[in-house]
Amino acid sequence: MSFEMTKGLFKYDFTDQHAILGIPLDAEFNDIRKRYMKIARRLHSDTCSFENQADKDWANQFLSKVVNPAYNKFSKESDRKEYSLLLAAIGKRVVKEQAKMQIESEAAKQLATAQNWEEAYKTAVSKLALKQYESVKETQEAIDQISELNMVYLLRKERLGGGAVTPASPIKDATPPPPPPPTPTPTPTATPPKDDPRIEAYCRRAQGFMDSKNYAKASLELREALKGAPKHSKAHAMLAMCYLEQNQATMAKLEMNKALASNPEEPTALEVKKKLEQASAKAKKGDEKPGFFASLFGGKKK
Repeated sequence: MSFEMTKGLFKYDFTDQHAILGIPLDAEFNDIRKRYMKIARRLHSDTCSFENQADKDWANQFLSKVVNPAYNKFSKESDRKEYSLLLAAIGKRVVKEQAKMQIESEAAKQLATAQNWEEAYKTAVSKLALKQYESVKETQEAIDQISELNMVYLLRKERLGGGAVTPASPIKDATPPPPPPPTPTPTPTATPPKDDPRIEAYCRRAQGFMDSKNYAKASLELREALKGAPKHSKAHAMLAMCYLEQNQATMAKLEMNKALASNPEEPTALEVKKKLEQASAKAKKGDEKPGFFASLFGGKKK
């Protein structure tokens, strides 16, 4: 039993699931599900009202081999995204090949020149969907016509979006689209941007090394973090603490200043600052051991 469909978007080696279900291309999933349930009741062997057995057999086969797979394309979010991407690619192809486009149905020809074309498109699809599954013949004809409507809709939508292809077919928009409104200047916000999770991962690993007093490895992690975020106050502050714990006061002060320049309230940087000030005070009194912070604060002279 053949279910070959060759008009509209089917010409592009594309299975037009929207045309099979008789729904517009921008239909919401709830509407798709309602439409599918209505078609399933119409075609299922237990509820099909087709008169002869051959048509009933066709309906049952069409349901299982065509309608059900069409609905399955929309039942999972991942499949919907994949199908949407494919549909977008087909839209661009329609624009590129519009010079070879052939429109047979009257509904699609009217849509090609309609002024309020988006509303005309939905009205035309709804009208065809009403009798789409009344008989075998009407089913195949309606799918062909809806797919042609979808083809014209994609063409007009792509061209409205600024397609670079010069119109080469007799399809012309009756009214040019209005110019886009000026882009408003974004209002500054006081909310800081979220930290890059990769930078936070470096800081977490560094903190683990610091907890085990492995300041050399902690410093390596923090320097990697600062390669990706040179003004990251937390990373500078943690690096300052690493230097401080390794008695490298000059480097500690340098990193502390960078941290406070980015965030004057950075707690680790403030802690380093306090410790440096305390060490400075001790050095000036001559309480600090020779060499410890002496190079930075000019400790006790001999």
